[in-house]
Amino acid sequence: MKKKIVVIGAGVAGLASAIRLQHAGYDVELYEKESMPGGKMHRIELDGYQFDLGPSIVMMPELYQEIFELCGRNPDDYIPMQRLDPMYRVYFGDDPEHPYDISSDLTSLTKTIESISEEDAEGFFRYLQEIYKRFLVAKNHFIQRPFRQPKDFYNLSTLKQALKLKTLDSADQFIGKYIKNERLKQMISFQTLYIGISPYNGPSLYTMIPMIEFLYGVWFIKGGMYTMATAMEKLFLELGGKIHYNSPVDEICIEHGRATGIRLGNQTINADYIVCNADFPFAMKHLIKDVKAKGKYTDKKIDSMKYSCSCFLMYLGMNRKYEEIDHVHNFIFNENLEQNLTDIFEGNQLENGSFYVYIASKKDPSLAPEGKDGLYILMPVSDLSTAKYEWNNETIQYYRQYILQSLKKIKGFEQIENEIVTETYMTPKDFESKFHAYNGACFGLQPTLSQSNHMRPQSKSTHCEHLYFAGSSTHPGAGVPIVLLSAKIAVQELLLDDQG
Repeated sequence: MKKKIVVIGAGVAGLASAIRLQHAGYDVELYEKESMPGGKMHRIELDGYQFDLGPSIVMMPELYQEIFELCGRNPDDYIPMQRLDPMYRVYFGDDPEHPYDISSDLTSLTKTIESISEEDAEGFFRYLQEIYKRFLVAKNHFIQRPFRQPKDFYNLSTLKQALKLKTLDSADQFIGKYIKNERLKQMISFQTLYIGISPYNGPSLYTMIPMIEFLYGVWFIKGGMYTMATAMEKLFLELGGKIHYNSPVDEICIEHGRATGIRLGNQTINADYIVCNADFPFAMKHLIKDVKAKGKYTDKKIDSMKYSCSCFLMYLGMNRKYEEIDHVHNFIFNENLEQNLTDIFEGNQLENGSFYVYIASKKDPSLAPEGKDGLYILMPVSDLSTAKYEWNNETIQYYRQYILQSLKKIKGFEQIENEIVTETYMTPKDFESKFHAYNGACFGLQPTLSQSNHMRPQSKSTHCEHLYFAGSSTHPGAGVPIVLLSAKIAVQELLLDDQG
């Protein structure tokens, strides 16, 4: 008889774990509190406009495709992709008339960098060479493996590799060794925000994120990111898995130091193994009632940990197409990025903020009514535990006004305020209530040095047998490709325990 596994949460890691386990021959049932798959890879539908709720940039497409190839499927049948070139456009707030197009074609990219600072072009290639070496070490020795016990990290071989990562300087300090031009530095370091940490205090290793973009490119999935969620759902069901929507889990049942099932209201579902894709801090605080099973992750410890930034998102349905804007992805930088990021991580309401505009309907017109575009606008803001201000309608209007006034300076958006036909928002409070993102932190635990690798929550529970975790607050971290890896690691750990 097949062993039964319950997966909690149909986020990216939950779906990927469920697919891998169903494919491996288990009887897998997935319980999701929302009415649709994807977690933060949700979709918002508004008066004929369709918006990706959260993730929007596809990097490392091979990790997206791997889950389909594993099951003998052609990924193109599920998630048809095309490469974007240029990848995105960058505007600077004090000079919006002269944006920069950033390409992953090295010839075009070199010309752009030379146009900003010829003397920094040589430094840029030295930065690429140095970070590529560290990337290979991280990929081969840290990102794709679990740290089940201290000796998995504290051994001569691993410590030697760890020294090669040279993680003690910040992303900004590291880039500053090679590049002096402030604009260029900002364009290469801001991507640490993809995982919710500032380049001014985030470990230098995370400058591998822009390197991955420059060397491997950025892609677009037809239908937007939500296509990935529905494609994984479809594959899981094809394999014979079962999904229970509108089914919030109240507790992970634990008996004698072992997970035995889940409780939903008065109903108990028994299982041989549990994989939890609920945000790790939330799960530890609210789903695991057994104090011993929490291990070191007591309520006090969870509250004392550092959390990533959050986001304020606007979803705007517009009355026209923006032919003047050439790109799907657009970044608008406040010239003083350091002050902007200091304010975010110190909890101040932003007086000057940087933000991002994603126009998926440029690549896939079916995502908006005919002849119209939908604008997804994201501004990084403080998480709820850090913010020194309340999220209320006044705060929403304050940021909305700031963003629209900034956009008016960009060619094509001059009349933006009069062109909105429908709109809605997501705030840190919404991320907390809708997705149980602890403190509304969109990217989970901050990937500081003391919360990375072996010091980050691991896939296998330390104090409870038959319980595993996957998602952005667990090792190896946040970002869709990395979260897909967390699912892979969680399943490998479970298979190791069950099958040896």
